Amino acid sequence: MRLGATGRRLNDPKGGSFWFDAGAVCLDFAHTGGEGIYAVFESLHEPADLGEWLAAPPLSVVVTSPVSVRELSRAKALRQAIWETAHARAADRPLPTAAIDTINRAAAEPPLLPKLTADGTAARWAPPIRAGQALSTLAREMIDLLSGPLATRIRECASDNCPLVFVDTSRPGSRRWCAMERCGNRHKLRTHRARQTT
Repeated sequence: MRLGATGRRLNDPKGGSFWFDAGAVCLDFAHTGGEGIYAVFESLHEPADLGEWLAAPPLSVVVTSPVSVRELSRAKALRQAIWETAHARAADRPLPTAAIDTINRAAAEPPLLPKLTADGTAARWAPPIRAGQALSTLAREMIDLLSGPLATRIRECASDNCPLVFVDTSRPGSRRWCAMERCGNRHKLRTHRARQTT
């Protein structure tokens, strides 16, 4: 259980995968799929898929009751709200009111509660654990991100065809790419090829 650790392996529906560190768990969650053209990236098809995503590090949330269809629906609504507000902040646009309402509604629910293990060397989530608590924790993290010192560091990948958003936690604040191994290398290759043809 480490909320400070972020990053997940993202799969491209055309094949391949890459490590993407969004810099915040709530933004990692925003990249689990989406609506419209982003539906091809959907990874939360069934309630159990949400349970599996939550159980993976860094959240490591093992729900004590199975995720319901209603919780999956609420999770997708929260995910969309996080996506919309992150993109609005990255573009320096006003945050969508409906998305803010969705995030606030999720954050109003009881969050996950940490519990120190008996030997005092680790922390776990205190049971009982429901998916709604994890969603509340993600919503609260997004509120902190949007209203805190890193709000101006929310960026969209500089590639002209990549919509991934992340928090630029680099010391100089100069991160441009979702991942160097993906968009950064593609940009370098295009630049190199352009130089060779001139």
